[in-house]
Amino acid sequence: MAGIAPRRGARVSARIVPMLVERRTLIAGGAPAALRAQFQPARKHRVVIIGHTGRGNYGHGWEMSWIGIPNVEVAAVADPDDEGRTAARRRCGAGRDYRDYREMIAREKPDIVTICPRWCDQRVEMVTAAAAAGAHILVEKPLAQSLQDADAIVRVTETAGVKVQVGHTARAMDVTARTRDLLRSGQLGRLLEIRARGKEDRRAGGEDLIVLGSHCFDLMRYFAGDPLWVFAHVSEKGREVDSGMMRQAGEPVGAVGGDNIAAMYLFPHGVHGYFSSMLSEDRSGRRFGVTLAGTKGIAFVPLSAVPGEEPWILRSPAWVPEKGESWERIRYGARPATREETNRLMALDLLQAIEGHREPLCSARDGRWTVEMAAAVYQSQQSGTRAPFPLRNRTS
Repeated sequence: MAGIAPRRGARVSARIVPMLVERRTLIAGGAPAALRAQFQPARKHRVVIIGHTGRGNYGHGWEMSWIGIPNVEVAAVADPDDEGRTAARRRCGAGRDYRDYREMIAREKPDIVTICPRWCDQRVEMVTAAAAAGAHILVEKPLAQSLQDADAIVRVTETAGVKVQVGHTARAMDVTARTRDLLRSGQLGRLLEIRARGKEDRRAGGEDLIVLGSHCFDLMRYFAGDPLWVFAHVSEKGREVDSGMMRQAGEPVGAVGGDNIAAMYLFPHGVHGYFSSMLSEDRSGRRFGVTLAGTKGIAFVPLSAVPGEEPWILRSPAWVPEKGESWERIRYGARPATREETNRLMALDLLQAIEGHREPLCSARDGRWTVEMAAAVYQSQQSGTRAPFPLRNRTS
């Protein structure tokens, strides 16, 4: 069902959508972005930045996350690449720079470490160094390149008592919270199913599963709770994928396989969730998102852009406008203008979590769930059976 809503830039047939209603959907309590924008940290926080030019760089602009936040000092940036480090220091306004992130953490004694690289091959080491110093962590997604690494990250951060915010930014959008409020208030009726598709660009299949499908998995849990099991099918050019066909992704985010993936998850209350990613001639990414289908209507949360596009809702039990129903946009209360502003919402939420003694929007356990949901796809494919959660095999 993902993609059933009219897409940005698409011409909409009057027969399909008789009248697009551009009115605001007001849902009480659904503006987390606006609330975070008003947050003023009560004390000063020292932040350091870890990047690695040529090896994951600074991810999706995470070095810019702290700019303009009161009571936050970006003390230093670390990057082994001299040119990249100089440029990053200029961008984020860091006071000092280092080649070695371990030396930076030891000297600067930060309150928060921002782990920016997209690549996950150094993730456990970086997280361990931050946690050992008692620093809280803002980290690029996915959390880890394997479930074993994700377990290690959860263990070391919980032992140290530090908070982790994982960069699944769709959670920070107030329209995401408003969509969940629509669901919880019964405006979609009883939730019957969830359908999600990856971006399905050149990485469709295995790499899409972990890199971009992780956003889908995170929202599936956000809307429906923790999954109970998954049953999956993975193929590559029509062949069944086995362990010998697994390969390293284009960037080190873990072992991947297949160019056609379909997975069915069972969530609480009998709700089934479906994830698919298939290589095809259409690599536009316009189907990327999560669809919630209920007894009274359907909503589509697009994930093809950051900041996210406004979701669609159709209040029709048939899930099509058969009786003149209209597609509506779920409007932003306060929409971030840029990706950097979106990242800043995650940084602000981490500060609120630290000062308010609560979990961040997307904790290390939340981040681990996305890794586990992806790993379970391959375990189900290789066993030919359902893979129950939590996975027993956590090392492959």
